[in-house]
Amino acid sequence: MIALRATKLSKTYPVDGSPWSRFRQALNPGSRSLDEQGIHALSDVTFTVNKGEAFGIVGTNGSGKSTLLQIVAGILRPSSGEVEVNGRLSALLELGSGFSPEFTGRQNVFLNASILGLTQEETTAKFETIERFAEIGSFIDQPIRTYSSGMVLRLAFAVVAHVDPEVLIVDEALAVGDIAFRQRCMRRIHDLRARGVTILFVSHDTSDVKALCERCLWLERGRVRMLGPTDEVIGQYLRSAMERDADEGRVDRGSRVHTSVRNSQDAFAGKHRFGNGRASVTGIEVSSGDGGPLTEWQGKSLAVVRVRFRASAAVASPIVGYLVRNEKGETIFGTNTARENCPVAALEADDEESVDFHLTLPELASGKYFISAAVSEGDMEQFEVCDYIEDALELNNSVPNSEGYLRLRCQAITVHRH
Repeated sequence: MIALRATKLSKTYPVDGSPWSRFRQALNPGSRSLDEQGIHALSDVTFTVNKGEAFGIVGTNGSGKSTLLQIVAGILRPSSGEVEVNGRLSALLELGSGFSPEFTGRQNVFLNASILGLTQEETTAKFETIERFAEIGSFIDQPIRTYSSGMVLRLAFAVVAHVDPEVLIVDEALAVGDIAFRQRCMRRIHDLRARGVTILFVSHDTSDVKALCERCLWLERGRVRMLGPTDEVIGQYLRSAMERDADEGRVDRGSRVHTSVRNSQDAFAGKHRFGNGRASVTGIEVSSGDGGPLTEWQGKSLAVVRVRFRASAAVASPIVGYLVRNEKGETIFGTNTARENCPVAALEADDEESVDFHLTLPELASGKYFISAAVSEGDMEQFEVCDYIEDALELNNSVPNSEGYLRLRCQAITVHRH
């Protein structure tokens, strides 16, 4: 069943911003003559979202993401095209939108919940849960104008996530929250997804998009650049970002910068990969402490992660590292030579090197784990990616009766009553 359908959505803002021009545009939103003279925020955007699906939207600033969500939420009218939403829609877009600054937090909860379709009795039944999730204490009875931006976010998200939405829209608003609250929000979003709620999710944090969404839409200058499985879209989106950085010439070393890494004939063919090509990862392997290869994740065992790389041009300050993610795309841990205070000597063209990272593997929950590898140039504050291979290596971890992310050694002791 289709939960949301967008058909050839376009949004054009007239160059002439006079009241008369806006009035004419309102009377005739589909006028071709007016559209041609305006600024195109969206152009012919078409996609569908199935009931219960988590759907991601990515793109650089100004690509039209927020405009698209505002049209879907009914805040903006499209210049042309149609939106069909099946189900109760709840949206967290601009921070505190819909809140009255003079009303208290409590009053705004009831106001927003009624706008989203709840009766006063339903809101009263949910109020304690909303207040507990927001964690703003006595400020719940203070005017919104006295809140910090973080407090506004807490209350706004608590409302939209607890009014039993059938379609939930979340824009970049979560970026202003502290890390603990942001993690709580993401847990709530994952919980809603597990309950079958349809989710439209916009974030610049591509790891969050990968962890949550099955499919993804990439917008560029108001147009659909790519639509498909999240891994494929995010891989191309990140590669495009690196190519754009190289093209803009952020680091000029007096030689030609290759905007992509050729991998069609190497061991990593088909993997998502990007970088400027001045150096490339040629191999990654995990071995046990005695040198034998590890084909499965073995918690508590000594291991060596070896990253091999080759320079195709001079690299003054190489940084080599790796990253471990779970099946949801969530980062578990990672490190690099700069963080470990292990400088790598400058490279000349055709130099081949390797770096060994010695560690004790943590006891992780059952599942598949993916190791990405990278070689960069610069320092921890500013660097240029030469080559990044996403999910270059896969290890399976079979642990019975495991929950969460980590396995912790725990001893239960019976307490005897006296």
